[in-house]
Amino acid sequence: MQETSTQDARRPLEPQVRPRSVVVRAGAVLAVAALALTGCGAGDSGSEASDPVKIAALYPLSGAVASQGLDTLHGAQLAVEIVNGDHPTIDLPLAAGKGLPNLGGRTVDLLSVDTQGDPQKGASDADQAVTGKGAVALLGAYQSAVTKAASQRAERLEVPFVNGESSSVELTERGLKWFFRTGPSDATFAQSFFDFLDDLKKAGKSTQKVAIFHGNEDYGNGGAKITTDLAKVRGYDVVADVSYDVTAADLTSQVQQLRSADPEVVFVLSYSDPATKLVAALKQLNWYPSGLLAYGGGFVDNAFLKGVGTDADGMMTRSSWSAEIAEKRPAAKAVADLFQQLYGAAMTENSARSFTSAMTLMQAIDKAGSTDSEKIRVALEATSIVGESTIMPWTGIDFDEKHQNSGAQGVVEQLTNGSYQVVFPDSVASASARWPFHPAK
Repeated sequence: MQETSTQDARRPLEPQVRPRSVVVRAGAVLAVAALALTGCGAGDSGSEASDPVKIAALYPLSGAVASQGLDTLHGAQLAVEIVNGDHPTIDLPLAAGKGLPNLGGRTVDLLSVDTQGDPQKGASDADQAVTGKGAVALLGAYQSAVTKAASQRAERLEVPFVNGESSSVELTERGLKWFFRTGPSDATFAQSFFDFLDDLKKAGKSTQKVAIFHGNEDYGNGGAKITTDLAKVRGYDVVADVSYDVTAADLTSQVQQLRSADPEVVFVLSYSDPATKLVAALKQLNWYPSGLLAYGGGFVDNAFLKGVGTDADGMMTRSSWSAEIAEKRPAAKAVADLFQQLYGAAMTENSARSFTSAMTLMQAIDKAGSTDSEKIRVALEATSIVGESTIMPWTGIDFDEKHQNSGAQGVVEQLTNGSYQVVFPDSVASASARWPFHPAK
């Protein structure tokens, strides 16, 4: 396992590293008193009662989706920075004051682990983080297939695993006791997309014939099924389902299959590398559907946006976070500004979702007043956070019986001159949707 602590991994934050506190014990009486004051439960004894609480963050920091993995890691790191530091001007739980108050002010140490996008390695990493490094809980792992394997291992270890970025519906359909998802699933995003298409249809736009374009892996296949099933329920015609190998060097032949089916709308499930290749193939063939609706977080990745330039203008994506909406909410704006300051890049949906999952986990640990796994799990189940106490445009964070956040929501954004504008729903839209979509010439 390639692992570094928060202090080692978050290079922009190195000047702000704080030394670990030192516990001076003068006999058993003082040790017992210290435990009482910190409110720690089972497993919090001796010097451990003041050591940082270790949380492991499992993300792909090398390989094809490394840029998204690093962006996602930065979101979790920023959450830890806010909790460990004193940020009274940020109106979020645990921002004011240093550390976790119900654990005597203990700080959090985020162990950054590179899964390399490999499910088997992700599962092994989860094991090593818990049994070898002392992590009391896990975050991650961006890619649904890796999250699936790593969270299954966490289930065996009986350690909480909180996910913010993976949207495969299957993840919360496994009956797991220790897995929790704060972000929306593809089912939520699909509902948002079809609500949007229904509105366009009422306005006289052509949206009836839809196609699905997706990677041949857990995330892509699961999202394709959800989209197909919902399309039929909502009365749309699925004219093509085209899958691709996520390692393919070129997607021209697959796009030709799409063109042959002549869809009016194409749903895409893709990470950033295939997304870039899709844009290149569309341009090469000079063929565009009326609308391209992208599920994948790859379409909001800064590396993707820089790579495609204006060639992707007009494409749409679902999002659980919007920079435009964040500008209107003081806490979200403060967090996004701090992210830009520390990492030299704009906060994205990916980093906002990992930030939220990390904040949710740390609030549960604080509420538990303990690093005991079962107490943290119970605190997660009892989580109830109002939307205003997050940076997300959601009703809040409340886990249902499957441990899916029922308060997570999605908006539809359209790419215009290199940046996204919210076009649906009307209550938060800043622009009208361009339909049919045409890339800039």
